[in-house]
Amino acid sequence: MKEIIRKIITVSMILFLFCGCANEKQETDHKKIKVAVTIFPLCDWTRQLSLGSENIELLQIVSSSSDLHSYQPSAKDIMNITTADVFIYVGGESDKWVEDVLEQSDSKDLTAIDLMDALESRVLEEEEKEGMEEEHEEHEHEHEKEYDEHVWLSLKNAKSVCEAITKVLIEKDEANKKIYEENLSSYLKQLDELEGEFVKAREEAGKEVILFADRFPFLYLCKDLGIDYYAAFKGCSAETEASFETIRFLANKVDELGLKTLICLEDNNRKIAETIIENTKNKDAKIVHMHSMQSKTNDDDTYLKLMEENLEALKQALE
Repeated sequence: MKEIIRKIITVSMILFLFCGCANEKQETDHKKIKVAVTIFPLCDWTRQLSLGSENIELLQIVSSSSDLHSYQPSAKDIMNITTADVFIYVGGESDKWVEDVLEQSDSKDLTAIDLMDALESRVLEEEEKEGMEEEHEEHEHEHEKEYDEHVWLSLKNAKSVCEAITKVLIEKDEANKKIYEENLSSYLKQLDELEGEFVKAREEAGKEVILFADRFPFLYLCKDLGIDYYAAFKGCSAETEASFETIRFLANKVDELGLKTLICLEDNNRKIAETIIENTKNKDAKIVHMHSMQSKTNDDDTYLKLMEENLEALKQALE
């Protein structure tokens, strides 16, 4: 992989130099700060924090049709990263390819933000909860710790990351320091208010447990709120089919806990959830969806909007 990326970077930089020579006369007085990010939440945070500044060129690398867990960069993606001024990515096992890109890049102007590094002690190990489907693939590093990568689904983490992004934007564009600081202050208030709504919903909830008939990327949110959970798969699992044992276990949990609502991810079908419901006593549980936000779905989506929708789904699941 490293050799492939090295060759792509070499070709990309040659092309970039030719393009740069061709456009040199057009870039006379001002060069925008190019910020490349991997996934939607990082893109939306950066957009909100740079509102009012005309100095930021923002680019999302991982498209809405790609899965973060299996993504591999194209030559264009690598060129966009290595020619950026700022690159923001999640880190973790799914972003191992980033290490190769940054290692092979000789750009002295590129500042990289690794979310999992930035959050340090807040990063959680992935949990293997009772009843989860066992993964069929064999891991090369079976005894290594596996960390949950879905750090953006914690509002506490979101606030910390936004502070880190703002710091870098100011370093790159000190002339607009006031804009970035004011945007950060405003956005942190919105995150605080939404976090308060989540806490209120948890305090008023009739249940303390949710059931995910899907992969479970909401470990950070549940830990923040003190909510227990059961799920068909771990957050980063590649499995899509649940065994009869998993279905039966989760159906029994629905009956045992008196759960009225099951949760699925927004981009998955309801097959597992429907099968679980069919194996319960009353067979009348509802299904709601929550957004993992690994990809953008609609043009008017924002991080806050999708988290508000997650809040409404969570309220139903805790009834």
